[in-house]
Amino acid sequence: MNGVLVIDKPQGPTSFEVVRRVRTALGLKRAGHTGTLDPMATGVLPVCLGEATKLAGLLTEGDKAYDAVVRLGVVSETQDVTGKVLETHPVPPLSTELLEAALQRFRGTFFQLPPMYSAVKVKGKRLYERARAGETVERTPRQVTVYSLLLRDFSAAECTLSIRCSKGFFVRTLAEELGRALGCGGALKSLRRTASGPFALDRALPLSQVEALGVAGPAARAELEARIIPMADALPELPVVPVPEGDVTRVLHGVPLVLGPSAPTGRVRVLGPDGTLLAVGEVHEGRLGYVRVVVPR
Repeated sequence: MNGVLVIDKPQGPTSFEVVRRVRTALGLKRAGHTGTLDPMATGVLPVCLGEATKLAGLLTEGDKAYDAVVRLGVVSETQDVTGKVLETHPVPPLSTELLEAALQRFRGTFFQLPPMYSAVKVKGKRLYERARAGETVERTPRQVTVYSLLLRDFSAAECTLSIRCSKGFFVRTLAEELGRALGCGGALKSLRRTASGPFALDRALPLSQVEALGVAGPAARAELEARIIPMADALPELPVVPVPEGDVTRVLHGVPLVLGPSAPTGRVRVLGPDGTLLAVGEVHEGRLGYVRVVVPR
């Protein structure tokens, strides 16, 4: 069983726990996710199955989309409402004009400091592990891009946002910094990921449904397998380089190929005669090398 299964993650379990439960339900030895979601967060969590785990690092590069609710007037240790409250402040009278003016600084490309409560690794250890141990370590701001940031709704002390952003953007940090811009503090109340790269909620299955189908009969199992996205379709933004049967073994052994002048340049999907993904490659000056070679089974 090779491919990507898009899970609609429930609130509560970690991303690693979701992967473990999928692996158990499907009886697989190998599975991995393509980008951590916090335990409090819900929504799109693509899980790579079998040989598709070789693509996990490539799939994490895709843009993300979120729906978020920010609670204003509170500052917490974790930048969300699950953490210890450090400060409370009165919230100014909110208006569309006030909120839009504050949000404008978070659109476009800028540098963002990763929060201590995050899965980012520093010197081989995740920041949230250091934070729970009472440590605060120096972090390097990272360049991120917010492609769209929409104000969907607001009340006296909360606002609802929709965000489309690059990999590595932290919505919890946006919540805190938005509150700071308004002079009252802010913390993330809820977060739902609606898309990760090409994978959106309309392709997702609830974790509970996957677990139920995994132990059901052959018909239910077939229904589940039909929802698995083939590896050849997991990176749809990459152009396709088809190879004839005679070159399949060469590709699987990592032997570079010389392509014709009409070949695309840059990263590509290398497909066999039956449409199976053989590798993710890189074409430079008509020569095909390989980023990841996949062994179809």
